[in-house]
Amino acid sequence: MKKTETLTIIDGDFTYDEAKEILINMFTTKINFHNIKNWSSQERLGIEDSTAKKRIPALRSEMKKLEVILEEAKIKKRKLLVSSEINISILETIE
Repeated sequence: MKKTETLTIIDGDFTYDEAKEILINMFTTKINFHNIKNWSSQERLGIEDSTAKKRIPALRSEMKKLEVILEEAKIKKRKLLVSSEINISILETIE
């Protein structure tokens, strides 16, 4: 594998309904992931997961921005051009 691999996850133009379904689901899934991670940490260790506690409000903030963009597209009856890539690198671990 190269040092970093780039995977394309979204690449195209979408109607309001399509973009809303895809993007809101992505954000909701990530928020749910961090909620479960935080709950698990509280149950197992009795402490909150610090990463999850930071990411949840950040993701909610981004989702609010998304909702504004989606609403503008809906009002103007426009499609949305959406592209998203994921960059993956294997980290060296120090033990």
